[in-house]
Amino acid sequence: MVEIREIPLAQIRRPLPRQTDPGKVRALMASIQEIGLQEPIEVLEVEGKYYSFSGCHRYEAFVRLGRDRIPCRVRRATPAVLRLHLA
Repeated sequence: MVEIREIPLAQIRRPLPRQTDPGKVRALMASIQEIGLQEPIEVLEVEGKYYSFSGCHRYEAFVRLGRDRIPCRVRRATPAVLRLHLA
């Protein structure tokens, strides 16, 4: 089951390095300030910890805006599923 929750940015682990386009991040920042985030980021919840592998531009926009929480589509997963994402 997937649910939408606002999760503190400090609790979201981003284990894979991502490159972001500064222009896209700035455009998202403006959009988020004007109309809010339209699409939550995806996170896996594994043993009470949150991992994100996508939504890097949205995540970075929230960081740069100084927000402390971000809407997330949360999917519970096992450590085995997490290992697949890290492979």
